[in-house]
Amino acid sequence: MSLSSAQRREYRAIAHNLKPIIIIGDKGLSEGLMQELDRALDDHELIKVKVASNDREARAEIINELCSQSGAELVQTIGKIAIVMRRAKQPNPKLSNLSR
Repeated sequence: MSLSSAQRREYRAIAHNLKPIIIIGDKGLSEGLMQELDRALDDHELIKVKVASNDREARAEIINELCSQSGAELVQTIGKIAIVMRRAKQPNPKLSNLSR
């Protein structure tokens, strides 16, 4: 599932006012963090993730691993913030950021 440039632009506009839901610290991608990420993606579909690492290459590696493990698509990264999207099987219109 690859996003077109128009879709990426639309998702960036939606995510502009969102706050990071997941914050990845020094311990990296733990099992509990991945469970919370799956729950957040199922509920909200489009989320911001903050990676609290000062190393640019380590941040990129963590974000790529996060996307591959969760099946999510990377929309954009700016500094320590990544916008990640995964469509839910049955989206909840009250929680989904895509259906607002």
